[in-house]
Amino acid sequence: MNDPLAEILKISARLNLFPQNSRYHGIETATVEDADGRTVVYLCRRFVPAPERFVTIQEHTVVQGDRLDLLAAKYIGDPEQFWRICDANRAIDPAQLTATAGKKLRITLPEGLAGVNYG
Repeated sequence: MNDPLAEILKISARLNLFPQNSRYHGIETATVEDADGRTVVYLCRRFVPAPERFVTIQEHTVVQGDRLDLLAAKYIGDPEQFWRICDANRAIDPAQLTATAGKKLRITLPEGLAGVNYG
């Protein structure tokens, strides 16, 4: 008898179930069988676009107490899209973006908008 959970995982591995505002939306999933024969679903690697490919719409000067989720809510309209600010500012550790008062953060449009020249 097939394991129902394993079958569901195999099916979901072909689908991307992340919402559109997720940094993982559109990233493919894959499966691997572990040594015990269990199917493990994982995300394929997400390549972050170069910040130069984003169009800056404004800058924000960090003040003490700033939080990326609140900045994303203010500038983008969705606190869960804090990752867009990270991508636009080449952040590996999101906390570093708001750690220093006075730092300038780029607030950008998403990559790939129609009519934007990246050349």
